[in-house]
Amino acid sequence: MRFSDRVAIITGAGGGIGEAYAKRLADDGASVVIADIDAGGGARVAAEIGEQAIAVTTDVSDPVSTDAMARAAVDAFGRLDFLVNNAAIYKTMQLDGLTTVPYEYLDHFMSVNLWGALRCTRSCVPALAAGGGGVIVNQSSTAAWMPSGFYGVAKAGINALTVSLAHELGGQGIRVNAIAPGPTDTEATRTIVPEEFRKHLLAGLALKRMGQVDDMAGALSFLLSDDAAWVTGHVLAVDGGQITRI
Repeated sequence: MRFSDRVAIITGAGGGIGEAYAKRLADDGASVVIADIDAGGGARVAAEIGEQAIAVTTDVSDPVSTDAMARAAVDAFGRLDFLVNNAAIYKTMQLDGLTTVPYEYLDHFMSVNLWGALRCTRSCVPALAAGGGGVIVNQSSTAAWMPSGFYGVAKAGINALTVSLAHELGGQGIRVNAIAPGPTDTEATRTIVPEEFRKHLLAGLALKRMGQVDDMAGALSFLLSDDAAWVTGHVLAVDGGQITRI
């Protein structure tokens, strides 16, 4: 119960990796806020966790909504210690190139997948600082280091945002890191990545299996914990050896 008496907001926690994050932190003793634009998915996950969880319908592209999310966490649990910026458009992502994607769609995509993390951070910093500090973990992807269109551009932006926020917020006792999952076996990945391409991905991994949501949840638990007390501005690839950075 390493996170007893701690409170976490996890965005995009109504399914997939975000759901695994929320359930792992609850298992570790935290009270959790399931913040998702999918009200039904968020309510389901909160109900499965039990009384130490609440669901808050949240649109990370809207600062009014992210402000309400932060207030709801403090109103329900009295404090805020952790923010996990996981929400993103992925399963329903439009498959298009950088030179052909409609501008209106691209603007909305970036508003959610990149600037959503900043909006949530800005909404939550006052509550994190009021408690003497806290931890923010952003959801990146190994796509940030590969030619992967506007999705990869958004995730590269998350990496840069993580480093900049770590330096800007460190003086308030707030650590900021990111997790970059490799190919992970979720419904979203199975929907958007054809099976033949998944086989090609596996062939390039050092560990010849798809990642599991629990692989990501374990990394999150470490980065939020005091075991990572001197780790900030870091992007942790949890990818079975997909990306080599020397």
